[in-house]
Amino acid sequence: MCHSTDSRPPAPPIQGEVASHEQIELTAADGNRLLAYRAEPAEPNGRSVVILPDVRGLHPYYRDLAVRFAEAGFRTIAIDYFGRTAGLGERDDDFDFMKHVGQLKAEHVRADARAATEQLDGPVFTVGFCMGGAHSWRQAYEGNGLAGGIGFYGALRAIEEPATGPGAPLLMLLAGADTATTPEQFETFEAALDRVGTEHEKVVYEGAPHSFFDRTYAEWAEACQDSWRRILSFTERHSA
Repeated sequence: MCHSTDSRPPAPPIQGEVASHEQIELTAADGNRLLAYRAEPAEPNGRSVVILPDVRGLHPYYRDLAVRFAEAGFRTIAIDYFGRTAGLGERDDDFDFMKHVGQLKAEHVRADARAATEQLDGPVFTVGFCMGGAHSWRQAYEGNGLAGGIGFYGALRAIEEPATGPGAPLLMLLAGADTATTPEQFETFEAALDRVGTEHEKVVYEGAPHSFFDRTYAEWAEACQDSWRRILSFTERHSA
């Protein structure tokens, strides 16, 4: 897993007011009902984000992260993955997530992310973490109506290499000391992106651990702020 319940995402460089934030339910095209958390900025920047969490689904870190993105001006929805197998209960530290991860399929993530995307205006980007980071990249290189896909320390074992492209561009924010995916695996993944013509940017934060995007990690505060700046730049450049 990536983040404990006590973890909290770092604040964006520019913090605006949040108009509202609340837990909601969405219904995917296949009839699945899923938990989600929606946050609306007081002054929208014209861009929207769908957050794809790590293996634990919609736990408190990602609700807070939705609010952080709204502070940065993004209309935001964070989704849960496990409505089909775990219902609509809480995803706290007692949630037995691994029992459900093995039943999650790419088409489930695609349908649930689409349900969130359809609730949002303007260019929509996915932002994911660990398993969700890899799925964020997959959603983008498949296209899926997205403007781009951003992933933190994506666990490539969760997805397949792209077979067709180019889809939408990717931003890969990687932890240099990550053990979940090796540098060689990322190089192989990048080569596959090149073969299908998918635009991508990679940033490696040397020495940073998996799940460094956490305001409790004071030694990685600059990496967190640099990540925010790159997200803001990437989404602005790919919104035209």
